[in-house]
Amino acid sequence: MLLLIFLALFLPCAGMSAVFVVYICLLWFATNNHHQGEFRLPVKQAAEKGLSAPELEKLPRVTGEELVMGTECAVCLDEIEREQPARLVPGCNHGFHLQCADTWLSKRSVCPVCRAKLEPHPFNFNPPDDSPC
Repeated sequence: MLLLIFLALFLPCAGMSAVFVVYICLLWFATNNHHQGEFRLPVKQAAEKGLSAPELEKLPRVTGEELVMGTECAVCLDEIEREQPARLVPGCNHGFHLQCADTWLSKRSVCPVCRAKLEPHPFNFNPPDDSPC
């Protein structure tokens, strides 16, 4: 009877100790196994830079009454009044308060609504000298 009580108490402790030893061995193996090229953790890409001030000035500037895609600013979630200046994102035609758009686009070069990427070079269009327009 005494042997059964001893085994009932000893076997669970021995099993938990074995699991703990295996866990420690796996941790040691994972931290000390530095083979080049076999396994690499994913590296977070550098955050993309927003538009510069001259590039922001080349974006269309309108008033609230000229907006076609709605009058709610997705950056501050406030309505754009009819007389307030607004910035229009080319391509997707989403509009935002001028200050909200400039703050957002100076940090990120994507539209806050649809995440369309804004490239700085489409705004630098210089027509050729022989162009009739």
